[in-house]
Amino acid sequence: MKNAAYKADRNQSQLVAVDMQTKLSRVMSSDIDGVIKNCAILLQSAALLEIPTIFTEQYPKGLGLTVPELSPYLAGKKAVEKTAFSCCAEPAFNRQLLGDHTQVILVGMEAHICVLQTALDLLAQGKTVFVLEDAVISRNPENKRNALNRMREAGVIISNIESLVFEWLGVAEGDAFKKISQLVR
Repeated sequence: MKNAAYKADRNQSQLVAVDMQTKLSRVMSSDIDGVIKNCAILLQSAALLEIPTIFTEQYPKGLGLTVPELSPYLAGKKAVEKTAFSCCAEPAFNRQLLGDHTQVILVGMEAHICVLQTALDLLAQGKTVFVLEDAVISRNPENKRNALNRMREAGVIISNIESLVFEWLGVAEGDAFKKISQLVR
């Protein structure tokens, strides 16, 4: 195992929040509040550490805009609107992917559709892909489990928000460490 490839590096990371939308969130499993909370923690941590962030919205006319709980952490950013399931099928998404950032961290919904297809396409582009299991969701928990298994077998690194943000930090010191420690409590 190449240890460095399996550890998140904030200088190589880019965060992608996939389709965290209002109407879609209403039909998710009962874990949706926890997933939204975890996505908020991750977005705040990324902002503190100056990690570039992209967020997408699948057919917003029908599925609504991004959930209001995440809006404060996306201020100044414009959603990549899409109709394709894989974010990578959208040219605007690909233009925002930073070539020098080799790691892409994926969160959002649905794990077995848009997150899965995006993860597989990013792997095909040579990216190291992390999916945070406590920040992705599907309507059916079995579909989420299946998607996580498929992604793991394909080479996606399955992790969680707390592990990832502390990998980003690297050391237990400084203002960012103090603020992020408060967020994950």
